[in-house]
This record gives sequence, structure tokens and C-alpha cells, in this order.
Amino acid sequence: MSSVLYDSPGPRTRALTIVGSVVAVPAIVAAVYFWIYRPLADAGQFEGKLWGPIVDPNNQYFSLVWERWGDGWLNTLKAAVLSIVASLVLGSLIALVRRELRELRNRRFPGLTLAPILRGGVLAGRGLTRGWVEVARGTPVVTTLFFVFMVLPIWGIDFDDRMWFLVIGLTIYNSVVIGEILRSGMDGLPQGQDEAARAVGLNSWQSSWIVMFPQAFRVMLPALISQVVVILKDTSLGGVIISYEEALGVTKQMVEAFRGENLAIGIPMYFSVGVMYIVVNYALSKLAAYLQKRLSRRGYKPVDKPTALTVAEASAGAGANA
Repeated sequence: MSSVLYDSPGPRTRALTIVGSVVAVPAIVAAVYFWIYRPLADAGQFEGKLWGPIVDPNNQYFSLVWERWGDGWLNTLKAAVLSIVASLVLGSLIALVRRELRELRNRRFPGLTLAPILRGGVLAGRGLTRGWVEVARGTPVVTTLFFVFMVLPIWGIDFDDRMWFLVIGLTIYNSVVIGEILRSGMDGLPQGQDEAARAVGLNSWQSSWIVMFPQAFRVMLPALISQVVVILKDTSLGGVIISYEEALGVTKQMVEAFRGENLAIGIPMYFSVGVMYIVVNYALSKLAAYLQKRLSRRGYKPVDKPTALTVAEASAGAGANA
């Protein structure tokens, strides 16, 4: 039994894997104990007064801390959902437009007096979309958010809710990444899919939208979910760049407030919010696995490549029917 990339391990390899695991696990546990737990314990980071506001319901700050976290996570999820939806819609449009412009690149538009203008428009569109993708994808997210927050008000575009600056900045960056993911997914499909669509009378746009895009979306779903996780984590930049009160920004505010009361609660607070991010992202990954399994059930099973014997049998059957 073998996989696509490598053969299944033999008895010797399996034995070495077991031995390595038996040796590695105690070594990892010892490293965590001596290099993480002991230094934190010696610094008093496990004292009850530091963790009380987080885990002790009788603590005077417990309700306030979790109320603030609730507000922060509500803001985080709201900005993340809006950014994800906007990025998926705009990214899908970018992928379809870039594919259509590539299909129109070699068309001569015979019989049209405006053919040179149309061809020039196609070339200009390809250059503009390619340039937009390269600029937006190559610019750091922090720079994009700072540009949106500082420049849009100068242009007369301002919002009372700072969440919209965060959503616009994240959408600008992630939409082009999602667009390239979907475009590469459509380019990776068998050419016969597009040829079959053209054979039944669909034009290039209809072929891309009706035939190629749904298949590419299903194939590239793991990569899309990974980008969704990136969007969720990047909402934390809103607290740094535009003072948006998302989960990490709220945590930072609480740490500063406790520091003012001579309570160094930074490590417990940041550790707790980090665990929350891990739980949310793990839930997203499990949702992605569930969706991928459901979509694969709806898809067509791959057809085995015909052999010479099956072709001969089919030809013989056709001759008998004739």
C-alpha cells in the first residue's frame, strides 16, 4: 500500500518512528517544564491574584474582564465576517475578470470598426488588473490599513465606526489573494471542461462562471479556508493601527489598566486570548473539513481511464448494434 507522494513505511521504519516518539515525548515535556514552566513559576506568574480576574468568578474583576472580552470578540467577529464576505465576492470577480481578459487577448474582433479600440481596451484592462493584483498583494497589510485610515478621510471618505476602515483594508489585500487562488484553481482544471462548455454553446464568460468557477471553488476550498483564518487573525491589527476595540485591542487595554493598579497580569491575559484565537481557528478548520466532505459527496466520481480492452469491447458492441 502506498500514497501518491511516498511508499508506506516498512517494519524497520515503523520501529524507528516508535522509538523516536518514545524518546521525543519525554524530551519535549522536560523542555516545557524547565524552559517555560519553571521560569514562569519562579517569576510568580502562576499566583492566584494574577489569574483570579480570568478564572475566579468571585474575583471583583471577573465579570468586567469577561464582559470586555465579549465586546471585543463581538467586534472581531463582526469585522471578520464583513471582510470575509467582501473579500470572497471581490476576489471571485477579480478571478473571473482576469480569466475573461486573458481569453479576449487573442481575439481580433473581425468585422468591427472599433476592433483596434477594443483590443487596446483588453490590453489596458489586463495591465490594470495585473498591476492592481501585484501592488495590493505585495503591500504589507499594516501599510494598507494605515493608508486606508489616514488617506480616505483626506479624500472626504470618513466613517463614524472605525470598523469600516479595518474592513476596507483587509478586503483590499485579501480579495486579490483569494482572486489568485480561484484563478489558479480554474487554470488547473482539465481543458476538456472548458471545451465541453463551448461545445454546448456557452461563451467564455458563461463557461468560466457556470462550469469552471464552481469546480475551482470546491477544489481550492482548503486554501480559501486558510485565507479566512488569516483574515480573522489580521483583525487584531485593527487595535494597533486604528484603535479599533477588537479582542486583542481590548486585552491590551485591560492589561494597561491592571498595570496601573500594580497588577502585572499581562502574561495571563495574553495567554488566555491566544487560547481563544486557537479555539476559534480550530473551529474554522473543522468547519472547512466538514464542508469539503459534504461538497465531495456531491461531486462526480472520477472515471477510470479506458484501457485498450474496454475500447475494443465498446467498438464490438457498437458494431453489433449497427
